Amino acid sequence: MLLLGIDLGTSSVKVSVVDADTQTLIASCHYPENEADIISSQPSWAEQSPELWWEYVQQAILKCNSSRKYDPKMIVAIGIAYQMHGLVLVDNLNNVLRNSIIWCDSRAVEIGETAFTEIGTDKCLSHLLNSPGNFTASKLAWVKDNEPGIYEKINKFMLPGDFISLKLTGEITTTISALSEGIFWDFKNNNISEDITGYFGFDQEIFPETSPLFSAHGYLMETVASKLSLTPGIPVTYKAGDQLNNALFLNVLKPGEIAATAGTSGVIYGVGDTMNYDPQSRINSFAHVNYTNDQKRIGVLLCINGAGIFNRWVRNIVGPNISYNSLNDEASKIEEGSNGLITIPFGNGAERMLNNQVVGAHFHNLDLNIHSTGHMVRAVQEGIAFAFRYGIDIMRENGIEPHVIRAGKTNLFLSDVFTHSFVNATNTSIEFYEGDGSFGAAIGAGIGLKIYDIEDPFKKRNVLTVVEPGNKNKYDDLYGNWKELLNEKMALHSEQQKILFA
Repeated sequence: MLLLGIDLGTSSVKVSVVDADTQTLIASCHYPENEADIISSQPSWAEQSPELWWEYVQQAILKCNSSRKYDPKMIVAIGIAYQMHGLVLVDNLNNVLRNSIIWCDSRAVEIGETAFTEIGTDKCLSHLLNSPGNFTASKLAWVKDNEPGIYEKINKFMLPGDFISLKLTGEITTTISALSEGIFWDFKNNNISEDITGYFGFDQEIFPETSPLFSAHGYLMETVASKLSLTPGIPVTYKAGDQLNNALFLNVLKPGEIAATAGTSGVIYGVGDTMNYDPQSRINSFAHVNYTNDQKRIGVLLCINGAGIFNRWVRNIVGPNISYNSLNDEASKIEEGSNGLITIPFGNGAERMLNNQVVGAHFHNLDLNIHSTGHMVRAVQEGIAFAFRYGIDIMRENGIEPHVIRAGKTNLFLSDVFTHSFVNATNTSIEFYEGDGSFGAAIGAGIGLKIYDIEDPFKKRNVLTVVEPGNKNKYDDLYGNWKELLNEKMALHSEQQKILFA
């Protein structure tokens, strides 16, 4: 038996085929080859086409099939991981009504902050565990307010993974976990939040049917199966947001366990068993993959929008044909601290951990006679590592104290410069594991098919390597300089906002 995992990311779609008996990775592919674009027709807007996502999913599966390492007919279940917080709208014929407003879009910040105040901060935090902020509910409210003609045509709204499941099966479902990440779920009353639907005036009919996260969300349509050489009728048995899925992939399921990712965005994700929340909603709490009414497993998420996207930006500037490995080699020749060059990486929309400020990305102390490509790359990766330290300090304020962080050896963690900057800046060890989110989605499909036990799905996995901190004192000094610069930029942004709205 084989399991198919799909990971719908911002930059590409990854798929993996896994042997269900041995949990061995048989094949893994991604599509497109070049990183997918984000449509930004106005400052702080970010959209992508759901139909293009679906094309990427199909091409990635066909690419994997072409490896001839397995018989596609042996695949018995499908799992889906997806970029979180996005909004997909379809009409009664399941036609997409507009581009998806994705996770890093900032247009709904003010809508969410106003709702936070008017519904009541204590009520939002105690029932939703979050401010409505810049999440899916606020994005849906933006469409209702600004595109009423589109809102009137909505049959169902979905999260991105729900849409891919729809394209595979023809069925529309969602989960408590997905509703919680969209800030639609009332944790106290265990239902869709009446405060959110009432305040925004959302019609109950546009909510999808809620199903258990590990369950049959639909069965593969014959037309799709034929095109992808799969067996008609196999189920989609798992859907989860990418960070929850990454935690599953890293076996982060119990209170106190911590996972990290450093892709387009950077994330620290911890698991707790109490309804804790940050009073400022700088970090966010969602129903984890193993959340039930009887066993409250809450995923606490710190998100840094400006992470790998900054690394990608500097690569595009210095030469898009230069490999990341070459850039990492150049950065490794530069001493820690990048000869005084400091970067602020927050150039990808409003940052929740900065109270939804749009601080922007910055280079500071750039000397045209001293600083080279290697300095720029190292400074960017150090700046991202310091952003992680800033966020982890917020998590520490909220009672989450990471001692060991688990991560996949992928994306920014492929860079030794970034990895060592991360462990030294945060003073935290990292355990690395082989694989990626699509591998986790395949294992999730196996849990949904009841092949594996949710409480211990990875009995056969071993740690690849462990990286320990080794230069904490120097990085404490570098971080102090970085934080001082960030505070200056945040203060300047606040003054600009006061002038703008005076």
